[in-house]
Amino acid sequence: MESNRQRKIAQILQEDFAELFRKQASESKQTILVSVSDVKISADLGVAKIYLSIFPPENRKAIMKEIEENKATYRNFVGQKMGKQVRIIPQLSFFLDTSMDDVEAIERELKGEGDNPVL
Repeated sequence: MESNRQRKIAQILQEDFAELFRKQASESKQTILVSVSDVKISADLGVAKIYLSIFPPENRKAIMKEIEENKATYRNFVGQKMGKQVRIIPQLSFFLDTSMDDVEAIERELKGEGDNPVL
């Protein structure tokens, strides 16, 4: 069970990364949307798992690679934003969140079944 401290730190990280990725997308010439769907933080606040949704889907691999390469820069960013609130700046792990793809696939399946009358 998450403590209040874990939830608070996770929420701060989610908001900070959402703002960072929004700024990066607006500065980029490409039309890419990176949203932070969830943040999970370990009990010792030493590890943060950040789940990202990336659109359009065909850019996911390249963007995840770029994010992984810039992990140290992102941790530095977190340190500057949260340095006075936490003793340890968490190690960052980024994961691709495909839950929206799963929902979309299920909806497509349901719509497809709705077109066929049941005998």
